[in-house]
Formats: sequence, structure tokens, C-alpha cells
Amino acid sequence: MAEPATETEPLRPQQPPVHNLWVPISALLLALLLAALDQTIVSTALPTIVSDLGGLEHLSWVVTAYLLASTAATPLWGKLGDMYGRKRFFQASIVIFLVGSALCGLSQNMGELIGFRALQGLGGGGLIVLTQAIVGDLVPPRDRGKYQGLFGAVFGATSVLGPLLGGFFVDQLSWRWVFYINLPIGAVALVAIAVVLHSVEVKRDHRIDYPGIVLIASVATCFVLMTSLGGVTYGWGSWQIIGLGVLGVVLLAAFVLVERRAEEAVLPPRLFRSRTFSLVAVISFVVGFAMFGALTYLPTFLQVVQGVSPTMSGVHMLPMVLGMLVTSIGSGQVVARTGRYRVFPIAGTAVVTVGLVLLSRLTESTSTTVMSLYFLVFGLGLGLVLQVLVLIVQNSVGYQDLGVATASATFFRSIGASFGVSIFGTVFTTGLKHRLADALHGVQLPSGFSAGTILADPRVVQQLPPSVAHGVLHAYASSIAQVFLYAAPVAAVAFVLALFVQEQPLRASVTAPDLSESIGMNPVERSSVDEIARALTVLSSREARRDLYRRITAEAGLDLQPAASWLLLQMHRQGSVEPAELAERGIVPPAVVEAAAREVEGRGLALRNGLPLRLTEPGEQVALRLVAARRSQLASLLGDWDEKQFADLAALLTRLTDSLCGDPHERPDPTPAAHVPHGEGRSF
Repeated sequence: MAEPATETEPLRPQQPPVHNLWVPISALLLALLLAALDQTIVSTALPTIVSDLGGLEHLSWVVTAYLLASTAATPLWGKLGDMYGRKRFFQASIVIFLVGSALCGLSQNMGELIGFRALQGLGGGGLIVLTQAIVGDLVPPRDRGKYQGLFGAVFGATSVLGPLLGGFFVDQLSWRWVFYINLPIGAVALVAIAVVLHSVEVKRDHRIDYPGIVLIASVATCFVLMTSLGGVTYGWGSWQIIGLGVLGVVLLAAFVLVERRAEEAVLPPRLFRSRTFSLVAVISFVVGFAMFGALTYLPTFLQVVQGVSPTMSGVHMLPMVLGMLVTSIGSGQVVARTGRYRVFPIAGTAVVTVGLVLLSRLTESTSTTVMSLYFLVFGLGLGLVLQVLVLIVQNSVGYQDLGVATASATFFRSIGASFGVSIFGTVFTTGLKHRLADALHGVQLPSGFSAGTILADPRVVQQLPPSVAHGVLHAYASSIAQVFLYAAPVAAVAFVLALFVQEQPLRASVTAPDLSESIGMNPVERSSVDEIARALTVLSSREARRDLYRRITAEAGLDLQPAASWLLLQMHRQGSVEPAELAERGIVPPAVVEAAAREVEGRGLALRNGLPLRLTEPGEQVALRLVAARRSQLASLLGDWDEKQFADLAALLTRLTDSLCGDPHERPDPTPAAHVPHGEGRSF
């Protein structure tokens, strides 16, 4: 969660031409696919993993170990990449991830799997943050929105494909292939990165908050251990559980003290002075809590209680995932168009609460149609808040805190996910033990079966006589339903808190949502200037598809057709242009190019040097006014962030203006302009 290293951060050099940008981009997409897929692919395989390795009470840690490690490692990867070059650390993160994946697949017990999942998470945190940083180094501003959309689509696709692929591998191969599949994909990405990716970034100096990173990871680990072991392995009043709680509180106090003095704090305490940020942090925590708790335990319900295959359990979960994607994308677009956002966290947390109550009504006899409806309601609620929470945070902080606040929104969701999986696991395991004991009391089990074997291996339920299986299935169904019932009041608290979120005028620069920030569980580590650059390039690409040249012509006070302004900026950027060659590219109709050429020649703004057109001195002055108008258009998107206060922000606007002005990819509106009143534009 990095802030700008200095107020006058050096500009990155213009990107060198990449003859085939799709090769490195494809390698980056593969690497991101690894990390994004691993957040969802394991869920449908968990019941089978538990059956094979035993240790149902530790099921939650297969997910939690990965989440905690990747969340803690993300800020470290981002800053090390800034300081020493991203390529080498990106390659290191891939290697660590692949080693962790191979070891996960080779695990012989739950302890090994949990430890190797943590190792895998260390690499996964670097994959996400460094992938997106490298895209900013490689891709010119005009194309960045397109590629960022691709990376967001990867997160959306893996949300759908993850549960399906996890089930498919379990059914057709082995649960171990959930991890082995990473090896060939990662190997291809690693080779491609080594061959085609060349380091072009300017390195930045940072003060890495090592104590803060270690302390926050330790605090989360203590509390997650306490909630997952309490009442299961140790009694709630045991010295082990009390000791973990006390240690967590002490470490939390130390973390707060350290963060107050850190130059680049991983989580600056000043952010919590904003009521909006504090409210959104809690709501994000609850959303992660509910989202991953459900993703972890719904496959167990489907496979054990409903008796469906792992693959079909992934299919049954599609309504939830698709509902989440639809409302996540839709809410972001509505906010961008209307500037109104307060209703979404209120409605979203309300629907999530209703969804959890509905899920708590699941039984062994619930029909597929009813289950799908419950899953859909829950997913729609999650999607309503996922996208908007990031926008609210970005809109509530000053420019200097934009980068760290954006990452913090996802950070709290990741921590919430860790706690959700852990607490859900404790509620489920404790409830199941008691219910199984009641269901099997006085029942004569077949030879080789006991309450312990049923608890350790959920698959044996299918082998029990129907008279016994009915009670066991009811115990499983009731235990999982209780998980959602206990989660509903937590979501209701988030609903109450959402009522206190105040709506503020929305800055245009925060209406370019990033789907990976919304759906991904790892904090997206960008500095404030990087976050603004990402947003402005997306927004400027949108503008270029509308009436950009009409507006900058009017703002410059010129009486020109939009296509003439476009042509002047082409000459300003390239030195000279050949109108016929521009027409051949098909960007603008030939007739429009010819009319624009006649207009600029007729007004003495350009003259021919053979076939090419070149600006005259008056034409250069007009082009400079258009450049200034373009820069003013970009600056207006910043809202109340004054570029005069921040040297890096002013430099970014200048750099983006130079890059975007006269870009041949930007198409002028060929329809006739409503001319501005005659004025200076006629004097050339």
C-alpha cells in the first residue's frame, strides 16, 4: 500500500516500441491467471482434499494460509519491485508460487498442505501487484485502458471458471491437479517473461515498513488461530486460546505505534480520521468475511449433503458468481454515469443479509431451483458493494493517500476473508461434532465406521445405510446452515454502518473502476500517481470515443472543425503528415481527412512540403493552444486535487497530454461542429 516515494517522483521514460506487445502481455495474463484462479479453484476440491488427508477441523486453513500470506506479502513485492526492478522480482514470485504449487500437490497430510499453501500465497501476492505494475511500464497510455480491461476480465473469468475447473480436476484426475495445473502455465509464463520482457521502468526509492508488515501479519495470524482453534482443538477458556488473544492485542498495539512513526506505513493511522474510510473498512471486512466463508463451505454442502459431484457443485455455484459479476460491473457503471453511490452499499449489505438468512434455510431436501435462487440473491448482494466500496474510499481521501487507501479497501476485505473462513470453520466443526454425536447416539454403525471416521472423511456418508445416512446428512446440513445464520447478524451490522456513509461529490478520476480491485482478494498496490495515471488513461480513452476534439477546440476558443484540430495535433506530434496515408489507415474517412487538410491549408495553418503537410508558425501556435486545452480537459477530471500542490501530479498531466495529443488512435467526430463565435480563431 505504497504512497509516492517523493513529491517530485521522476517520470518514467517513454516506452520503447514493442514490436509484438501481445507476447509479453500474454505472459503477464498467464501469470495473473495463476494467482486469480488459485483464489477460487480450491473451493470445490476442499471436501475431497479433507477426505483424502483427514482433518476436517483444519479445512479453513487451506484457504486462510494462502490469503494471509498473499495479503502480507503484497506491499513488500510492490516496493521491492519499484526499488530494484520489477522483472527479477516478478520472476521470483512466479518461481515461489510454482514451488508452492508443486509441494501442495505432493502434500501427504493437512499440516504440509497448509504450510505449502502459505508458501504459494507468498508468491501469489507478487504475481498480482507486479503484473499490473509492469503493464503500466510496457503499454502506452492510449492503449492502457484496453489492456487493463483484459486483466480485469481475467478476474471475472476465474471467478466463474475456478469452481468449475476445481470440480473437473477432482472428478477426472485428482485433487492434486488443482495445484499441478499451475506448473505448465507458470513455466510458459516464466520462459516468456525471461525472453521478451525488458525492464524499462525508472526505479523509486522507498522506506519499506518491514516491522509493520510483520506485525500486521502476526496480528491477523494470532486472531485467526484463536478463532479457528477455539472450541475445536482447545477450549475457549484454555491458556492457549487466551494467550493467542492477549498476544494479538499486544501485537496490535505495537503495530499502531510503529505505523505512527513509519515513513511509508503499510496502513497509516491517519486514514482512520476519515469517518467514511473507517466505515468502508468495516464494510469491506464484512463483505470478505461473508464472500469467502460462503465460497469455502457451500461446496461441502453441495457435495456431502446434496451428493453432487465436485464438477456439478461448481455448476450449482454459478448463479452466485454470475450474480456477483453482473451487479459488480453494473453498479460501477451506474455510479460512473450518475455520480451517486450511497445507495449501493446500503442495498448491497441488505441483500447480503437476506442472502445469508436464505442460505441458513438450506436443508438436505432443498431443491436445486430453490438453492440456485438463494445463491443468486447472495451473489447479487455481494456485487452491489464490491465495486462501489473502492470508489467510495478513493473519493474520500486526499491525493497523497489515494494509493494506500485504495489498497487498504482490498486489504480489509482480504483480512475479513481470512477471519470469515476461520470463524465459519469453527462454527461448522463445533456444530457438526455435537450433531453427529446426537445423530449416532444409540445407533449401531457398520463395521469400520465411527463418528471419528465420518468426521474425518465426508465421503463415507455415501457408504452408510440409508437409515444412518439420513441423520448424518441432517447433521451436516444443519451445521453448515448454522454458519450462515451466525453470519447474518454480522452482515446486518454492516448494513447499519452503511446507513452512516455520507455521499460526497464524486471526482471524475475515481469513476474508472478496476474489476481486479473489486473481485480480487489481494490488495492492488499502486502509488497515488500510478492510480491517477490508470484512471486518467481509461477516462481519456472513453473521451476519445466521443466528442473530444469538438470540446478541446471549443475550449481553445478556435473556429475549426474537430477533424482539423485532430490533423493539427497530428502534425504537432509527428512533424509532418501525409493526409492520403492517414486516410488509408481507415481511422478517419478519406473525405473528412481531405476536408480537414483543405481547411488548415486555406487558413494558413499548414503548408505542403511536397506531399506531406507541415505546420506554419501560426499553425504551431494553434496546436499549442489545443494541447493546453487537452491538458485542461485532463486536469478537470481530478476534481478538487490541485495539480499545483503536487509536482508529480502536474508532471503526470503534462506527460499524458504529450502522449495523448494527436494520437492517431483517437478518432475525431466527423460531423460538422457547432462553430464557436468568431474570435481569435479567425485571426490566423
